[in-house]
Amino acid sequence: MTSKGVIEQWNEELEGKSPVDVLRFFLNHFKDKIAFSTSLSLEDQVITQMIASIKPETKIFTLDTGRLFPETYDLISTTSNKYGINIQVFFPDAAEVEHMVSEKGINLFYNSIANRQLCCYVRKLRPLERAKEGLDAWVTGIRRHQSVTRNNLQLVQWDEINKLVKINPLIDWSEEEVNEYIEAHNIPYNQLHKKGYASIGCQPCTRAIEPGEDVRAGRWWWENPETKECGLHKR
Repeated sequence: MTSKGVIEQWNEELEGKSPVDVLRFFLNHFKDKIAFSTSLSLEDQVITQMIASIKPETKIFTLDTGRLFPETYDLISTTSNKYGINIQVFFPDAAEVEHMVSEKGINLFYNSIANRQLCCYVRKLRPLERAKEGLDAWVTGIRRHQSVTRNNLQLVQWDEINKLVKINPLIDWSEEEVNEYIEAHNIPYNQLHKKGYASIGCQPCTRAIEPGEDVRAGRWWWENPETKECGLHKR
């Protein structure tokens, strides 16, 4: 386990460094013991491009819940082909999904927060356990200003849930910086963004947002902002 002191030292040494410099440092440090978990968001597409330019053989994976948008599947293919990389796809256990649905219903997540969290656990967190096997660190595309559940996160932190060092290279970037980088580097992105979808997850749990709404207002919109996490990025 990486000590708290080492993580604090990394945060001090890397403060103000560009995301590319941060990624290069940790990709070289952890070698084949680090991976990038992508949800194909705008932020994740930025990091994918950066990793492909530094060390394209880095493990990049995504979680297919079985309820994703067709546009998301198209983006997996487009991104893999553009950068010549292999995005590994991890699926939930079929028997676990069948058991959950038979007990709770196909759209159980609308009925209660507990049901929604169960669905996220079966479809996301359980596959993540397999995806992170053998790793010492993982990279995410989360930003501090995305939601109230993420405003206390750091560039580097210890992820107690997954027992990994968690690296957030874009933690201080604004939405404008993300969009500018995508345009400057001709990075492919989910076509749903053109239809008002800001944060895109599973199809039944995602809607377009209205002007002026928070960027994650379209995720689990029937819940309070404080509960809007699937468990991948708990504080």
